[in-house]
Amino acid sequence: MKSIITLPASSGALAFDGEPSGAELDAIELEIPLILAEVELLDVEIMTLDRPATELDERRIRRARSRVLAERRDLTNRAAGLALSGGVA
Repeated sequence: MKSIITLPASSGALAFDGEPSGAELDAIELEIPLILAEVELLDVEIMTLDRPATELDERRIRRARSRVLAERRDLTNRAAGLALSGGVA
């Protein structure tokens, strides 16, 4: 039988307390508009799973996809702007 070797509590790998760091929270906050747009797109797609998509459904899907693309573009531009200005990307 192999024994399991435990590392001391001072190990950096074991110091994780389960909570996100401030930088991780800032990154999540930066991505919130994109996350919300993706959730909206998913909601619209789920609505059309059990029935054929109507013309109105197709417009909703196109609009939601366009919003996701716009949010991705904006997020990329914001991240690039932060990287150029020396901020955290």
